[in-house]
Amino acid sequence: MPSTPWFHLRLRSRLGAWAAVLGLAMISAGCTDQPNQATVTQKPDAKDVVIRPEMQGYFSTGKLEVAELSRVIEVAGSIQPDERLVTRIGASVLGRVTSVLAEVGDRVTVGQPLARVASPELTQAQVAYLRANATFNQAERAVERAQVLVKADVIGTAELQRRESELNIARAELRAAGDQLALMGMSSTLIESLRKDGVLNPNVGIPATQGGVVIERKVSQGQVATPGDPLFTVADLSRVWVVGQVPEQIARHVQAGQSVEIEVPALRNKKLLGKITLVGDTISPETRTVTLRTVIDNPTRGLKPSMLVTMRIQGDARSVPVVPLEAVVREDDRDHVFVKKSDNVWTLTPVELESAVNESVRPVLSGIPVGTEIIVKGAFHLNNERRRVAQE
Repeated sequence: MPSTPWFHLRLRSRLGAWAAVLGLAMISAGCTDQPNQATVTQKPDAKDVVIRPEMQGYFSTGKLEVAELSRVIEVAGSIQPDERLVTRIGASVLGRVTSVLAEVGDRVTVGQPLARVASPELTQAQVAYLRANATFNQAERAVERAQVLVKADVIGTAELQRRESELNIARAELRAAGDQLALMGMSSTLIESLRKDGVLNPNVGIPATQGGVVIERKVSQGQVATPGDPLFTVADLSRVWVVGQVPEQIARHVQAGQSVEIEVPALRNKKLLGKITLVGDTISPETRTVTLRTVIDNPTRGLKPSMLVTMRIQGDARSVPVVPLEAVVREDDRDHVFVKKSDNVWTLTPVELESAVNESVRPVLSGIPVGTEIIVKGAFHLNNERRRVAQE
């Protein structure tokens, strides 16, 4: 086998070295290309969404700005009698109702009988009054005789004083017996007639202690009436209450003295103006609401108890950052808005918002500063696009 020249061997060695170097370079290049490819295929943040050119017309953008807001709180309410002008009337004596003289809706005056009651207690009280009257008359005549005898020097002044003392006691007992009959419902005219004629009244009326309208009756003929049981309710409706319930979340925005507009659908949406007179200090555990009340004059009696109304409460003006309702989306039980991250890239950002004001905007408590560029219209559809892309 012929020998190989030395320069051929050196050339092959150099070529082998170059090949080795070239192979290492290619391997190195292959290793460096792999991370770059992973970087290109990395997925964007799940909170981000890109607005493609064909989607531009579906969204509107704007900056978070401060606005002067006057909160108007709308509350459902009803007309109720003014409790200060409501009287619950019952029998003053135990007895059986012999007749009912007033019905719901009747207008009554002070002293007008609403029903009549027959009672053994009434009879006994009249007899006691007649006895007290007889004792008083006897004591009065005894004093008159004593005065004559003292002048004739037949008896001393001590005897006259004793009889005058007995007269004073008899007078007090007669007055007490008359007061008892008055408490049982007998008028002063009937008591005076009893004193003169001595004729007992078999029954007594249940008089109205206040003028107004009978709004409730809880008695029927033949029923046994017990003192303390309310049988009739009479209300003066010349002034009424408008009562509403406001949710506890916004009750802090309502204070006594705030103006309120009252709309009454039953009166062709008639509007009345008033002021809040009471904001309740307790929360109803059933409805989680706070009671509001205002007082309205009702001279024509047009406002009827139980009428439904709408109360619109005007709050004080304040400067706060606001977002439109269309800018807010609900995600993970929180409020969010889309904030600009870069050109055509928007990110879903959580924010703390108050409840809607005037059914158009929501005040911002925290989450984004004033001047932040956000999606003001179409946020709901943009969020659907974000979800779609995240599922791919």
